[in-house]
This record gives sequence, C-alpha cells and structure tokens, in this order.
Amino acid sequence: MQTLAVLVLAVFTAGYLVLAGADIGMGMLLPVLGRGERERRLVIAAFAPFFLANEVWLVATAGVVAAAFPGLEHALLSGLFPLFVALLVGWIVRDMGLWLRGRVDAAGWRAVCDGAVVAGSWVLALVWGAVLGTVLVGGGHVEDGVNAGTVLGLPLALVFAAHGAGFARWRLAGGLVERARRVPGRYWVSGVVLVVVAVAAGARLPWSQVAASPEALGVTAVMCAVLLPLLLAAQALVWWTFRGRAESPGYL
Repeated sequence: MQTLAVLVLAVFTAGYLVLAGADIGMGMLLPVLGRGERERRLVIAAFAPFFLANEVWLVATAGVVAAAFPGLEHALLSGLFPLFVALLVGWIVRDMGLWLRGRVDAAGWRAVCDGAVVAGSWVLALVWGAVLGTVLVGGGHVEDGVNAGTVLGLPLALVFAAHGAGFARWRLAGGLVERARRVPGRYWVSGVVLVVVAVAAGARLPWSQVAASPEALGVTAVMCAVLLPLLLAAQALVWWTFRGRAESPGYL
C-alpha cells in the first residue's frame, strides 16, 4: 500500500507540475507575449480556462500527503515554512489578478492586475523550484530547513517559463505565436524536466518513516482510485472544450 500511495502521489505531483506549470509559465511571460491591452487579454484568454482545473491537481496532491504521509507534511511545513508562506502569497496574488482584472474598466486597474499575475506567477515558479531543489539536496533532512538546493529555484523557474512558452505556441494565434517561438524551449521537453526533477526529489525522501498506518494507506488508495479517473475525465473535458487557439479576448 505504501508503494501504491507513493506512485499515486507521483502521478498527482507530475500532473500538477506539467499542467499548472504551463499557465504559470504563460503568466510569467505575459509582458513578453502581450505588448498591449488587447494582446495581454489574448494571452490571458489562452490559459485562463485551464488554471482552476490545473490547481485541482495540487489540492489532490496535498490531500494524499496529509492522508498517507502525515510525517512528510509536518517535515515540509516545519522545515520550509517561509517557502510555503511565499508560495501561498504568490498563489493568492496571481489568482486575484486573474479574477479581478475584468471587474473594473480602467487602464490603471488592469495594469495593476497584470502586474499581480506576472509577480504571482514568478513567485510560484521560483518557490516551487526552491522547494524541489531543497528536497533534492536535503532528502530525509528536509525538516532542517532551506539548504544549498534552494538556489535551484531560479533555473527551475526558467524551465517553467520555457514550459509556458511551449504552451503559448499551441494556444495563441497570429503574431503572438511568432513571439512565443522566440522564447527557447519545447513544451514536452520542459515538462519532462519538471517531472524528472520532482521524481528525483521524491526518491530522496524517507517514505517508510513518514507513512501513515496501513489502514489509512488503504483508505487513501481507495479514495484515489475513485478520484483519479474523475480528475482525468475533467481535465480531458476542459482540454477538449478549449482545444482551439485563443483568437479573441475572453471576459478577463
């Protein structure tokens, strides 16, 4: 059951990094891809339909950690508390920028919201990179706090940006596609890099020391067996619904 729980957690984590990493990366590149009000609205329209569905994978990941590996939850939160506070702030700022952008019809308001989207996206990318790097280097001693691996936040943030550029090539149209092609990177390559780093970091963790009881692991396995197909079906529906290129601004 422990091995199964680890594999499920790896699937949820990989799903979040690959899927949400795309909209995070596009948010990071918003000033580069969109150079005017209409262009920025087009960029946001390209990834806005996906970001909530993508964040569900993070919620599922946190649920598996809390239920199946409570010791890991304690170690991460106690050792990397400042990073997770920054992560939460970046998440809130980015999402508020997206949700509130279209609520007031004023150029200044939209500029502030665009800044929130960009800043929040960069914070998310940098902090996730720092968390993965810290775990990769610290392994079983992650509760000791940040370490030399934290500096991997910057290069991994650039991987997020490349991932967003690759996604932009799929979703944008016209001259915006050409602009996205000027950013180095390919969607599948950056996705593989994020997954490999996450798996390598996970391999360093002492799973047997942080696992819950066999009964709790069994309940978690049953819940995940029900949840995973629903997540995959919902994600497939979102991608099918918004499978075309974003050629007109959305409500944001």
